[in-house]
Amino acid sequence: MFTDKYNTIHCVGIGGIGISAIAKFLLAHGKTVSGSDAFASNITRELEGRGVKVSVGHAAENLPADVDLVIYTEAAPEDNLERAEAKRRGLKQLGHFDFLGELSKEYRTICVTGTNGKSTTTAMTGLVFEAAKLDPTVFVGSLVPGWKDGNVRIGKSDILIIEGDEYKKKMLKLHPETTLITNVEADHLDVYKDLADIESSFHLLGMQTTKTVFGNIFEYEKHIYCGEGTAAEKYFGVEFIGKPRWPFFWRPQRVERTIESGWQRLNGVELKVPGEFNMMNALGARAIAREYGIDDAITHRALKAFRGIWRRFEKVGDVNGALVISDYGHHPTAIKGTLAAAKEFYPGRRIVLLFEPHQHSRTKELFNDFVAAFADADVAIISEIYHVEGRLASEGDVSSNDIVKAIGSPRVTYATSLKAAEVELRSVVKKDDVVIIMGAGDVDKVARNLVSTK
Repeated sequence: MFTDKYNTIHCVGIGGIGISAIAKFLLAHGKTVSGSDAFASNITRELEGRGVKVSVGHAAENLPADVDLVIYTEAAPEDNLERAEAKRRGLKQLGHFDFLGELSKEYRTICVTGTNGKSTTTAMTGLVFEAAKLDPTVFVGSLVPGWKDGNVRIGKSDILIIEGDEYKKKMLKLHPETTLITNVEADHLDVYKDLADIESSFHLLGMQTTKTVFGNIFEYEKHIYCGEGTAAEKYFGVEFIGKPRWPFFWRPQRVERTIESGWQRLNGVELKVPGEFNMMNALGARAIAREYGIDDAITHRALKAFRGIWRRFEKVGDVNGALVISDYGHHPTAIKGTLAAAKEFYPGRRIVLLFEPHQHSRTKELFNDFVAAFADADVAIISEIYHVEGRLASEGDVSSNDIVKAIGSPRVTYATSLKAAEVELRSVVKKDDVVIIMGAGDVDKVARNLVSTK
């Protein structure tokens, strides 16, 4: 393994979901690991409990004297004090996906990517492979119940399953033999020129995939209008005839749901997690499983047992008789899908949403889509936009209040901060409500506060 030549490894941004997974992987392979982050957190405290020296704040002296490799979050710029010190010492440095890319060369790698649904589909796929006793290593951008390491599963086989992040085209650093693309939509328009640029990047990933590419024709049909085989060639390119094999598309034929019992069923798959999008995720996981020779009976048992992952329609608890759900969704399509799933899974109950938009440029570029995304919420509170350091900013150009004004409904209100949003939320929540706390920023803290201080 390429890491064999490194013994002491320092991780910049070790409190993040991605870098912490790498740190756990390195610890499991006998490396001495240290790290730093701007703030202490449950993740950093857990790593300290495993013997990792974690520094709060960034400083050149955080790098151990004998460090021989530095791995950094892509959010840490070149002038980060620790990265600058590593450069001064002439140390090898790898970004998050630079590391995963090197690792992917040494495994039979499966990449799960797309605009929405990556984490859930990666977790589902990993759990199916685990159930089939294929002992995979899995990197996922969330926490998976049942895995002792949460965001990573350390396996002993030659199979590696990775959630491929499309931001800054990071997934293109991977070297997969199999790729699954959950869907393709406009997002991250601070780094992509337009939807065509996004599609082109996923096409490139397909072209560097050595065996099979899977796609969801239900999502792609808005871009292509032809038969399945021809559609695959047209969307991904005729070069796919041969190597890799043209994509195997999956699409629901008939959906049967038994909402009262908390199940949804489709083509032999039964799920306890709600939403058509989760059924799509499950069908994608099954398509990969079939490619690797896993019997459907094993796959179906694993999917039936799946109860979701951290911050993906996660049931956090209750407050005054109302169910509280935390969800990471921050794209308009994710908002609509989650609200539709909630209405379907909890018929007759009032849906109360607190949403924190994530990143000003995304809000500006997809403004009209956000305005249309809240139709299924009976009550919606939209907090001010979460600013992401290091991302293209448009603070002076757009506010959450602009969305509220454009919607123009008394059921949708604006909150200047999360603190104000929590106060308002507590004043409107009633018994039997379904409260959804949604966004990729700090809004999850509100969900935890609600259930801990009733």
